Amino acid sequence: MLIVGINYRPEVISCAVYTTGLAEDLARQGARVEVVSALPYFPDWRVFDGWRGPVWRRARGPDGIRVVHCPLYVPRKPTGARRVLHHASFALSALPVALWKALRFRPDIVFAVAPGLLSAPTAWLAARAAGARTWLHVQDYEVEAAFATGLLSRGSAAGRLALAFERWVLRRFDRVSTISAPMLAKLPEKGVARARTYELRNWADIARVTPMPEGRSPLKAELGIETRFVALYSGALANKQGLEILPAIARALAHRGDVTVVVCGEGPLRDALMESAEGVANMRFLPLQPIERLSDLLGMADVHLLPQIAGAADLVLPSKLTNMLASGRPVVATAEAGTTLGREVEGAGLLAAPGDGAAAARAVERLLDDPALRYSLGEEARRRALERWDKTAILARFHAELGRLADAPHKMADTHVTKKENA
Repeated sequence: MLIVGINYRPEVISCAVYTTGLAEDLARQGARVEVVSALPYFPDWRVFDGWRGPVWRRARGPDGIRVVHCPLYVPRKPTGARRVLHHASFALSALPVALWKALRFRPDIVFAVAPGLLSAPTAWLAARAAGARTWLHVQDYEVEAAFATGLLSRGSAAGRLALAFERWVLRRFDRVSTISAPMLAKLPEKGVARARTYELRNWADIARVTPMPEGRSPLKAELGIETRFVALYSGALANKQGLEILPAIARALAHRGDVTVVVCGEGPLRDALMESAEGVANMRFLPLQPIERLSDLLGMADVHLLPQIAGAADLVLPSKLTNMLASGRPVVATAEAGTTLGREVEGAGLLAAPGDGAAAARAVERLLDDPALRYSLGEEARRRALERWDKTAILARFHAELGRLADAPHKMADTHVTKKENA
């Protein structure tokens, strides 16, 4: 299999974790896997030290995986137009490499990961050159998210063009997957025949993330956090996630004196969040922690915080949720009931209205003041991680689906959905 995706190891969070995990697991099963990715830059939105320059870099990963990292434009402030240039630059620099790899080792399947959707045609062209089948994996609906965040207007010429491009791309792949059932249900609405859709969930690292008794994480003492409780957000600090309410949550909890709001991560919003939190004594900012400390970090939390903007909770399912659940701690998410995110959190945490820091703070207080509720929701969170997000089970199903796709008679993807399928 040839994988084309903008994020890959040595990046250690978000989509890179899952693309790398898929590749390495396939290689361990005996498949030949090669990868076309970008120079690592996420979550800092700055190419990593030692990787900079307008050059292509070769690497060889575990199990013999050959990786080519392609140069790209990385904006320091990723606005809407700059994000388009960012993804377009990778699509262009990856095209000759993907074509070369496709013609050299003739993969059976070319697997593209979105974001970014702009690089999907690169993968599709490589597959056509090799006579391979095609698979597009959608981690989030970028176009819809751009509408929800105001980066694009649905009625504008740019918005209409983006929707048309998305529909054109989705209809040209033999298999299109995404990460949750509600997100999967959107694919037929976008012109993908149901027979070509597949749910490929992100997984929790069950082996690495294990529940620990409250207050027992060694990291809490190492960091000098003396309050009884910790409300934790851990992940990329990006503009489209609604993280601006985190300082508001800390302010609303400041009267207690027994809880610290901890924000752990890197990204373009970090400086703005720190400026907004100036003078908020019960808020701490930490750098991204080594993957070896992931369980200690998540176990430090009594409650996990998962902000999401209004309108986006049906378009993305934050990858950080899986390990939050695996830690056996309840989650407070800013999402409406019935949304993709809301359905995953209800029963394993509490919901608050998007953008309402005071409401999220009240949900945190309810959990901190009710140990029985906190424990029961935490137990359900861990149970769900084991039942729904186990890596071994998810990848076993994925392998079986890859086999069916590879063995199926080769034909171009349907370019329409019938009225019956839509019904």
